[in-house]
Amino acid sequence: MTNALEKRLINYSVSIIKLSANLKNIEASQVLRTQILRSGTSPALNYGEAQNAESKRDFVHKVRIGFKELRETNVNLMIIEKAALCRNEKLLRELLTETGELLAIFTSILKTASKNIQTN
Repeated sequence: MTNALEKRLINYSVSIIKLSANLKNIEASQVLRTQILRSGTSPALNYGEAQNAESKRDFVHKVRIGFKELRETNVNLMIIEKAALCRNEKLLRELLTETGELLAIFTSILKTASKNIQTN
């Protein structure tokens, strides 16, 4: 069963795929396309794994990986924006906003889960 955050992360991954298809066809875009496809789809995959974590520590570990991948994606998006490499500026802006929101959600999950580990 897919929860709301997992659905949101899947939609985010699809948007990353769409953004990668909208990058200008130059060498720098090729490098960033590969990186953003990996880092931008990873949070959904890691969060999906976290849902079946073997322990609370395993859950935190998988969510932390997703958080790191979101941060990497955010930097890639900012580079793409500054270098004007995307043909769809609206999608790029939407992804920058969504990345910020997802980072905040992951931060909250990590704080709560880490606190729960410490109290047990």
